[in-house]
Amino acid sequence: MAGNSIVGVNRRINWGFTVRALVVTLLTTLILAGFLAPFLQMVFISLSTQTQMSALNSPAWPAEPQAFEYEGKTLDVYKVPFQDGTVRHLALYKKGRKSSLFIDPSNPDAGPIEWEGSWRQLDRVWHFAPTWSNYVEAWEKINFPRLFFNTAMIAFIGIIGTLISSVLVAYGFARFRFPGRDVLFIALISTIFLPGAVTIVPLYTFFVKIGWVGTWLPLLVPHFFSNAYNVFLLRQYFLTIPFDLDDAARIDGAGPLRVLWSIILPLSWPVVIAVALFHLVWAWNDYFGPLIYLSSKPDLQPIAVALSFFNGIWGSRPPLIQAAAMMALILPVLIFFLAQRWFIQGVVITGVEK
Repeated sequence: MAGNSIVGVNRRINWGFTVRALVVTLLTTLILAGFLAPFLQMVFISLSTQTQMSALNSPAWPAEPQAFEYEGKTLDVYKVPFQDGTVRHLALYKKGRKSSLFIDPSNPDAGPIEWEGSWRQLDRVWHFAPTWSNYVEAWEKINFPRLFFNTAMIAFIGIIGTLISSVLVAYGFARFRFPGRDVLFIALISTIFLPGAVTIVPLYTFFVKIGWVGTWLPLLVPHFFSNAYNVFLLRQYFLTIPFDLDDAARIDGAGPLRVLWSIILPLSWPVVIAVALFHLVWAWNDYFGPLIYLSSKPDLQPIAVALSFFNGIWGSRPPLIQAAAMMALILPVLIFFLAQRWFIQGVVITGVEK
């Protein structure tokens, strides 16, 4: 009896775990679907035609109206209901007010079929047909190679500056003791709460006086002076690395920079990659900064500013706009998926085993 009771309890526990796992999986799937729905809609629109976008009752997925060639004419195919409850896909041969003639595409030799009713109330038959030419047309209308080069240079040079400055500052706060360290760190972190709009006018005035407006310098040089958020993320990760490793390296004659290069950084690749990805996404999507400093230099503008002007010109063609936006997303999305394992590890700030 006791054995049966234990087995029954174990079954109930396993069943409870199974139900909870299913609920968690279902909720996660629903949340993921909610996040991906706008992106999926963006993909569908980029592959649709302008005719589909303006047509009534058109499907959400890329499609075009089905047609049928009959006696040298192109006939539109409709969903035609009959009195017996069936719905047939028939090609409209002759339009009428109260009755119309249709041709059965599966049996055109049977001749016209008369149907009573208003053909205008019928729904068109659509079939899946992605329009890849939207991407070709968008590529031809925008100088994408130049825009990709400008954006990549601004992003990757900024990543280099961000990593060099932020790593050095975070290393100093995490591994050295000096008077006023905590006060300086709090002052640095407090800059996160400073609205960016407050510094726009002073920074722009300063860059105008030194002649940097119209160049990439205002978008690159500030990143070589670290960033409070990146310093905080790196410092917290550095603190998880045992100090015993530093002491062992110093015994072997390693200096502070050698400890950083040979001990700290090899153990901190997840957070370094996370910081690099954060800056890449921010720089790739940055619109306001390049708009201010590069408004008079179209050849130096990144893709975010160029897409804004492109949307103003081709605003009446949503598929073309979405195709251009999809091409602008390819590189950051690809890099994120390739580095997502290290990115997640860096964000959650995992430690090392001591």
